[in-house]
Amino acid sequence: MSLDQQIAELALRYRPLAVELLKEAIRIPADYVDRPTEEGGDPHCGLSNHEGPRLEYLRRRIVEIGAVDRDEDAFFDGFGNLVWTLTDPNDGVAEEDRTVVWTDGHTDTVMALRDQWRSVLGEGVDAYDGLKDLERVNKDALRGELGYLPPEAEWDHLVFGRGAADQLSGVICQIVGTKVLRELRSAGAMRGITLRGYGSVAEEDNDGGGPMWVLANELAGAPAGRMPDVVVLSEGTGDASGGSVGIYRGQRGRMQIAVEVIGRSCHGSMPWEGLNPLEYGGRIIAEAADRYDSREGFLDDPFLGHGTRTASWANLDSPSDCAVPQRFTFRFDRRLTIGETPEMAVADIERLPAVAAARAAGLTVHIGVPVYDSPTWRGTVPGNPQFYAGWLTPDEHPAIRAAVQSYRQVVTDQVDEAGAHGNLRAEPRVGRWIFSTDGVGFPVPSDDQSVVVPASKGWVDSGAFKHPAMFGVGPGIEQNTHKLGECVDDREMQHVIAFYARFPTTFRALKAAAAVS
Repeated sequence: MSLDQQIAELALRYRPLAVELLKEAIRIPADYVDRPTEEGGDPHCGLSNHEGPRLEYLRRRIVEIGAVDRDEDAFFDGFGNLVWTLTDPNDGVAEEDRTVVWTDGHTDTVMALRDQWRSVLGEGVDAYDGLKDLERVNKDALRGELGYLPPEAEWDHLVFGRGAADQLSGVICQIVGTKVLRELRSAGAMRGITLRGYGSVAEEDNDGGGPMWVLANELAGAPAGRMPDVVVLSEGTGDASGGSVGIYRGQRGRMQIAVEVIGRSCHGSMPWEGLNPLEYGGRIIAEAADRYDSREGFLDDPFLGHGTRTASWANLDSPSDCAVPQRFTFRFDRRLTIGETPEMAVADIERLPAVAAARAAGLTVHIGVPVYDSPTWRGTVPGNPQFYAGWLTPDEHPAIRAAVQSYRQVVTDQVDEAGAHGNLRAEPRVGRWIFSTDGVGFPVPSDDQSVVVPASKGWVDSGAFKHPAMFGVGPGIEQNTHKLGECVDDREMQHVIAFYARFPTTFRALKAAAAVS
């Protein structure tokens, strides 16, 4: 049996194992969210910086299912990321000559909204416990919430719960894919490869914070044998209309822009005695929205799309609801396409006439990029500005060509588009993410000499930044993430597992061929 056939067979065999791991990873917060804190409870369990119980479970299971050789090969780094490693110690390849493949996916989720699941979708499906009784599910409401669902006859393939699509299923695929690689080492599946898997933390709150920490604390001055040749991101790459399990090779950058408007508080019955930051700040928000609607100050890219800006958070400091407030603070979520910089994005807000009007009236207006300073579940304070660089791996890079080839090797023949296969496609679909991923944590400034990358690693140089070749393949539909009724199709997981087991040696071979030519 060929390596491709063996991989496809094991991916199918271990699909039930992947479902088991995923269901438990989704369920675990239920043990903590309703328990009093004095009894070990945590109302935020599973969210950013509260991933501990889930991560402890995943680390234990990585060892138990045989995805690594030794217990110490699965561990937590200083930031709190889950890390596991695998090599073929008998392949005769020196460490410095190995191809280093990293896989990465985040282990935190957004809020479960458990009560809303029950009130909108019925008692038959739960944000933690998943599908309990299909007959007690409001199916029309479920269809109305999600971007894509397979035909109802195929719903037995769906795993429901917060994090099913974003992105616990991807991390599970990384883990089970590693198990397949270990079992097929004798068939050459790991020859010349160093695999390093990451289950990162706090991505929902601080995109790429885990990788940022790794690059700053572990790659600075690291030898070539430690430096990644490629990073495979397991964030969901499905599109409701385009199909699931795409190959995504880029995304826009992201940043937060904080605006603080400080006025003068007074009794609401005599507003002339004060300076109202809510009213002036509201004009800033409205003016910024108008500028975005007319695309004033925004660039566009034919592949990654145009830059966006939207008001995303606000806080009001006021002594009462019958007073002029003292302070109004709000933020814009700004997505940056190619050619846009954080300096440009901040300057666009500074130039708004409503900002000038507020200052002229005597209010103080501060505009800047906030710093993320919430400690991780292991107590590490990131301290990074909330700017997350976009990235793009060229279509002709060996990593992308190997991804396309790997898909055809172990997925294409397993998908019959004429049959019942969700929205899987037999032919690989190369695209880009609309939302953000951990990939934003890997670019480093091109002039940063702390991370010295040998040319042989094939990192991408975009001018302002350098980053390892990156792309994503993951289960889950983008339009189903963060939604009530979030779910993933286990058939997607099967094929992603197969992909992760096939890609490393395919990439090593294509990279070597490109170096020769």
